[in-house]
Amino acid sequence: MKIGVFDSGIGGLTVVKSMLEHALFEEIIYFGDTARVPYGVKDKNTIIRYAIEAVEFFKNFEIDLIIVACNTVSAYALDEMRESSTCPVIGVVEAGVLATANALTNKNSNILILGTKATVNSKAYEIGLKERGYNNLQAKATGLFVPLVEEEIFSGKILDATLEHYFKDVQKPDAIILGCTHFPLISERIENYFSKESIIIHSGDAIVEYLENKFEFTHKYDKPTLKFFASENPDALKAVAAKWLSL
Repeated sequence: MKIGVFDSGIGGLTVVKSMLEHALFEEIIYFGDTARVPYGVKDKNTIIRYAIEAVEFFKNFEIDLIIVACNTVSAYALDEMRESSTCPVIGVVEAGVLATANALTNKNSNILILGTKATVNSKAYEIGLKERGYNNLQAKATGLFVPLVEEEIFSGKILDATLEHYFKDVQKPDAIILGCTHFPLISERIENYFSKESIIIHSGDAIVEYLENKFEFTHKYDKPTLKFFASENPDALKAVAAKWLSL
């Protein structure tokens, strides 16, 4: 199976990493809209327009499936992408909700949802979780994490100050949904802030779990073909991919 993975920038590489670890696909084509990252501060119509443009990009490759790694796009533009696409389109929000429900049997668990401003404002995770009986929810827009990860700032005083800024008044959660594909790169620091007592829901692992339940994978691909594209400075994206994915 040949798939396309779409993200607003480099964060979706965390989803690709999970897919590579599970050897699900024969060929992966990644497109990061690095010229226009971050999406989380943009309005709904702009997000939809960018998402449809991504669908048009993938039509050049005759792919079998599009994975929307960007939580913001998954929250706002999946229907429009599906209308424009000739192949199935799957987003990470639904996968994240299901992964959370599978991980937490106690419906009274305190769940912290992290994401960009747009993702949090969409209430996509809250709606999905409430439909499954979870009501003890905290949602926090933590958009500053995106540029920090884009700059590969994964530790240090700047990140620690940002964590304190966002979390100083947050009740300690039973589970944390990393509702942006950039956030797994700083998940260890987030875990440490809350004393490693929270279950972490990672979009990459969640989408793999979702795909394995939805499709029958009869083959494993230890050496899939990988192609990386970006709307700006593709060489920089390829360099990050080589580092993060150990290519």
